[in-house]
Amino acid sequence: MVRTPLTPWERERGERFGALLRAARGDRSMVDVAAAAGVSAETLRKIETGRAPTPSFFTVAALAGALGLSLDTLVGEAAPAGDEAATGRALSA
Repeated sequence: MVRTPLTPWERERGERFGALLRAARGDRSMVDVAAAAGVSAETLRKIETGRAPTPSFFTVAALAGALGLSLDTLVGEAAPAGDEAATGRALSA
């Protein structure tokens, strides 16, 4: 199976998501957070560095739970600037 290349938007979203996870992790070790989420430290490292910009929903949900973040927060803050649909602003306008 050939995977289609990521769009610039997907890459940017992945980078923003990784930065958000790094910030939320704070001074907790990557190994501790990964273990709490039930994922490998290598998976978390790839997500945080943007090398895995499209993690599965269950991985995102597990990391959100381990870091005490809501999925709504992750969607809103990881969406690239100008993406009103992802942040819900389009619905309230």
